[in-house]
Amino acid sequence: MSRVVNCAAYHEGTKVGDVPLDDIDQVLRHGDRFVWIGLHEPDAALLEKIRREFGLHELAVEDAHNAHQRPKLEEYGGSLFVVLRTAQLVDGRIEFGETHVFIGERYVVTIRHGSSPSYAEVRKRCESTPHLLSKGPGFVLYAIMDFVVDHYFPVVDGLEDQLETIEEEVFEGTFDRDTTQRIYRLKRDMVSLKRAVSPLVEVCNRLVRYDTRFVADDVRPYFRDVYDHVIRINETIDNLRELLTTALEAHLSLATVRQNDVMKQLAAWAAILAVPTAIAGIYGMNFDVMPELHWRFGYPVVLCLTVALCATLFWRFKRADWL
Repeated sequence: MSRVVNCAAYHEGTKVGDVPLDDIDQVLRHGDRFVWIGLHEPDAALLEKIRREFGLHELAVEDAHNAHQRPKLEEYGGSLFVVLRTAQLVDGRIEFGETHVFIGERYVVTIRHGSSPSYAEVRKRCESTPHLLSKGPGFVLYAIMDFVVDHYFPVVDGLEDQLETIEEEVFEGTFDRDTTQRIYRLKRDMVSLKRAVSPLVEVCNRLVRYDTRFVADDVRPYFRDVYDHVIRINETIDNLRELLTTALEAHLSLATVRQNDVMKQLAAWAAILAVPTAIAGIYGMNFDVMPELHWRFGYPVVLCLTVALCATLFWRFKRADWL
């Protein structure tokens, strides 16, 4: 379902009022105003209307309609096209969405797809700081990127909690097949989050540099803050992936150690049981010429010898920590 979430005009950082899409051209006649349009999963007809209104490039509009894009920044003549991946942690799993942003000298168009949070909070925060919003569409882009990146932190915290639980299970010996499956799912989530975060390093780098005319010089320092957050999240994800791999390797090592302990116990008991088995086998061959068969104390002596040998082996294995 196509939906226009919001469409408002701003003058010197102050909201002038909501504007119907059909009246945007009248607002843009005032050279000191810009419009901010928020769309949620628009259809092709609505996007085509936006494209004609602002002269957007058809390839960028096609990407915005199809979604499933990699985070990127592209400049098409009179507009800047930015793709962001949003992330939310729901029931222990990451749900991803997309936000596409078109930036021009006098307009901002945001298009949300999938599991993406509302930007009403961003709009409210920008409107509460007119001196910053007066910097134009470039500051709106910063506010949106900052909002998206800040939502990565709770996701990373949730992944850290899951990793800590897995580590406890590994070293407490409660690791099982379900835990292995959880490790695999967690690694997949981390890879997906890495794909959403890693490209933003280059996006922020370009916005900080002076090769994008749609971002004012006094707005570029704000993107450095987003860049720092992206670097932190990126490094945290890499650390979590290494710890997760280490946890799996530790589990395999502990499993091998436990298997060796079981093998040592089985070998020790096999050696102990081999003594009475061998003695019983010898006396079970029913030879007549065996002196001790007719000896009065032969039976108890053999029994005592068997018990003594078994006890000696048990003591030696116990001392060697095999039992």
